[in-house]
Amino acid sequence: MGRLFVACAVLCGLGCGLVLGAVASSADDRTIVLGSTISTQESGLLDHLLPEFRDKTGIDVKVIARRADEVLDGARKGEADVVLTHARPQEEKFVADGFAVKRLDVMYSDYVLIGPRSDPAGVKGKDIATALKAIEAKGAPFVTRGDRSGTHAAELALWIVAGIDIAAAKGAWYREAKQGMGAALEAARAANAYVLSDRGSWISFTERGDLDILVEGDKRLLSQYGVMLVNPDKFPNVKKELGQAFIDWLVSPDGQAAIAGYKVGGQQLFFPNANQSGG
Repeated sequence: MGRLFVACAVLCGLGCGLVLGAVASSADDRTIVLGSTISTQESGLLDHLLPEFRDKTGIDVKVIARRADEVLDGARKGEADVVLTHARPQEEKFVADGFAVKRLDVMYSDYVLIGPRSDPAGVKGKDIATALKAIEAKGAPFVTRGDRSGTHAAELALWIVAGIDIAAAKGAWYREAKQGMGAALEAARAANAYVLSDRGSWISFTERGDLDILVEGDKRLLSQYGVMLVNPDKFPNVKKELGQAFIDWLVSPDGQAAIAGYKVGGQQLFFPNANQSGG
């Protein structure tokens, strides 16, 4: 009986030790989940930023890369601590709906209109609205991502700027890729078509065929990125302090310098602008 009691005590002690160890491990877990867009991840920027942040703070960041709408939908379920996207209207709705307390501008990139060097619609220049009008008027092949991504949303907004109801105007010339930016660029190359791309994806796309940048530099092509802490009042599992530490670093002089220092092929892809517009 005595031996049985001792054995039970030992087992209970081990069990309690395992439970307490698990709790301590969870409490000591300095890892946050960042929801961000596929294009941001594929640009290589996060691979550049996150090790520097970890070295300075000891905080690890796990990235979940999806389309902008999917990132925000996941965050509405408490699947992330912080979100970094480039879909401002959706981000502002996310805040208005109470899923984040505040949104901060971080940086911007830009979109470029890609097309055949022969430029059958005659769009080359710096005016994106005029270019889209010419493409629609001539029925020149145009590839849209068509996937509810941030880039797709930006493209749809630009058709509106051009005064075109694309839902009514689209025909066989308007082709939906229903996939990511790489697949859309590949479809445009195969069809010798026009396509709107973020600059980072274009720089990374090597099999360009006859494609080239035809429209760039229009202010309406800027792509603003925002960062938000998911509301811990809605989701107690959100790591408020660690997530806020990441946001604070991202908009600090050190974080902004790290963003500016990231280049591909000698070209800067993202331009820091935290604290410049009161975002």
